[in-house]
Amino acid sequence: MTKSSFTELGLKASINEKISELQEQYLLDNRPWVIGYSGGKDSTAVAQLVWLAVSQLPKNKRKKKVYIVTTDTMVENPIVSNWVESSLDKIELSAKEAEVPIKPYLIKPELSDRFWVNLIGKGYPAPRRGFRWCTDRLKIKPSNNFIKDVVNKHGEAILLLGVRSAESASRAKSIKKHTKKGSLLNKHNDLLNCYVYSPIKDWSNDDVWLFLLQYENPWNYSNKSLLNLYQGATEDNECPVVIDTSTPSCGSSRFGCYVCTLVNKDKSMQAMVQNDKDKEWMSPMLKIRDELDFYSNEAAQLERASREFTRLNGEVSFYKTNNGELDTVPGPYKKEKRLKILEKLFKAEMKITEHFKSQQNNTQSFKLISDEELEEIRRIWIEDKNEIEDELPRLYEKIKGVAYEGKEYRNINILKKDNLDLLESICDSRKEYEFVRNLLVKEMKLKSKGVRRGFVKELEKELNKFIYLDKDEALEAGRERQELIKSIEIKPINDYEGIKI
Repeated sequence: MTKSSFTELGLKASINEKISELQEQYLLDNRPWVIGYSGGKDSTAVAQLVWLAVSQLPKNKRKKKVYIVTTDTMVENPIVSNWVESSLDKIELSAKEAEVPIKPYLIKPELSDRFWVNLIGKGYPAPRRGFRWCTDRLKIKPSNNFIKDVVNKHGEAILLLGVRSAESASRAKSIKKHTKKGSLLNKHNDLLNCYVYSPIKDWSNDDVWLFLLQYENPWNYSNKSLLNLYQGATEDNECPVVIDTSTPSCGSSRFGCYVCTLVNKDKSMQAMVQNDKDKEWMSPMLKIRDELDFYSNEAAQLERASREFTRLNGEVSFYKTNNGELDTVPGPYKKEKRLKILEKLFKAEMKITEHFKSQQNNTQSFKLISDEELEEIRRIWIEDKNEIEDELPRLYEKIKGVAYEGKEYRNINILKKDNLDLLESICDSRKEYEFVRNLLVKEMKLKSKGVRRGFVKELEKELNKFIYLDKDEALEAGRERQELIKSIEIKPINDYEGIKI
């Protein structure tokens, strides 16, 4: 068990001291506060401390605004996501009643930045440590944009975080590195005119639970239920109620995106399913995550085979394997892989929907991907990738048994499925078919504009994309001009992740 920072003063005196510190900082200036809130124990402790500090001030001194900001990645554990959304509703209602200047906000990534739009739409491979494209798009960018708006409005802002040194050695090192001696505030690394304040950075895991369970939640949301949430996400299902500093607490569970491939397994969701029969409906979601997994050698080979040998812009990049052989840097997922992932999503939605209908007589369909994301994926396939076969509506109707309602694309109606099938049958390869199809699409688009200007330029772009019709042809060309390739790096066969697609 970690040493408690409450030992010397006692719980009540320590909390009162922290509240006084927060009040002093709150009254120091007019810079608004932004609390990064995930609904977990640490951010809940910070939000609760701030609430207690501000609510104990005279009403005429509660002038500074406090924003509580939560970023919904759209691929969160649904149990945790529902918990957070409900808590935000409670915060908003209770803050109005208590006349506390605290306002919650639930923000989401831009449509173009969302997980499924990038993975299924553009074909981005599942995130990995060398190509962690998800964190910035799903979490950092939305919250930073919100903070920038606050800074633009008020000149400066203070960001309150629930980070703690006791979380890990790396976190402790990071906090120490960015902490200015003698100051509670530190400049944000990336955001201009934004300062960071970490009120519980010296608290232990036990301190957090002791505070949450001994101090009633001010917005009438059960902290004991939060403890149960952590308990349900712990593999050994042991998470004792913390009644004093001698009682070991739980809380090592990590909640996050159920599709996360930066870890070997989603242990928290697995534990929830194992510990509670009422949560077995999430099993299809675990299978989706496993479909994206690439950690085993076999999975890595299959994942590599499911990717194009060209990058998104059609270029071919090379690298050397650990045995000195030349190979191409894998690009985005092939169409077949993208369709397979989407099909599994639809099937998981149907399975979960059927479960709820049978258990609760609920007629509402369960969704893992929103309608606007589906339509954006479809747009990318048709307009950006020229995949005028328009497979999404057919797949949707096949799995769900109802017609897909979306935009009508005029260009795709010119070349009917029979014509496309005929075209593919007379082409020698899939790449050759795609090349001819893309040229026809370019022709139709220019014709619809009523002008011929620009066709040669568009033709050149397509020729560059399909300069090699298969990987063997690309490798042969690469070997012939190895001496001209300046960017070749000697890397292990599976260490190509850091190279952008």
